Amino acid sequence: MRAYPLSGCRRCAFLGIVSLGSMGSVAHAAGVPLMTMSVGSGGAQEYTVPIQILIIMGALTLLPAALMMMTCFARIIIVFSLMRQALGLQQSPSNQVLIGLALFLTFFIMRPVFDQINTQALQPYLDGQMPAMQAVDRAEVPLRQFMLKQTRQDDLALFERLSHQPKPQTLNDLPMTTLIPAFATSEMKTAFEIGFLIFIPFMIIDLVVASVLMAMGMMMLSPLVISLPFKLMLFVMIDGWAMIMGTLAASYGL
Repeated sequence: MRAYPLSGCRRCAFLGIVSLGSMGSVAHAAGVPLMTMSVGSGGAQEYTVPIQILIIMGALTLLPAALMMMTCFARIIIVFSLMRQALGLQQSPSNQVLIGLALFLTFFIMRPVFDQINTQALQPYLDGQMPAMQAVDRAEVPLRQFMLKQTRQDDLALFERLSHQPKPQTLNDLPMTTLIPAFATSEMKTAFEIGFLIFIPFMIIDLVVASVLMAMGMMMLSPLVISLPFKLMLFVMIDGWAMIMGTLAASYGL
């Protein structure tokens, strides 16, 4: 009988079924029910440990998207990319360096929010003081407050209108499906505004160098070759890295 190779989606589905079956076999051998749900105090739904593990593993696949769209990471990496283009550099600093720097700067700026999530949701859940779903609701509160503080009102109004949902009584009642795209749009707007201000001094240097070369009749020489050392010297003299990072941190109220 001829064997047909599995495609990517079929392979993932097959591995998921095998993993679920293996977990079910282990749970059955140990005498632990796999898929059960109980109703706790206050009507909260509590799932068994295997189901909680599956939910956590599924949530981890969304972690990169949540990091980019629900934190300050998008604004930081866009500003860094525009700064590199303004300097006229192609591959220095490399993408890996910029992403690593943006990641740690994101943790620095988001530390108060992460501390609140750890104190109000994660630690009580690990100590068994609250179910998983209640911990998720508690963790959403500081993250929602951070996003609402950085989101423009016109962006919120735009996505409220596009969602065709009844207008909420307060901003705290706004669904995350509306808040997240509005927050991401506001972050990109702010990042491009900062990038525009970064471009201005370097663009002036390019114009001056191009005018001097044209006046000297050196038409065949690229102005970027001459202006790049001057732009690097200016960036180092004004301590550009510290200035940009300080501006990004100050834009979030730090």
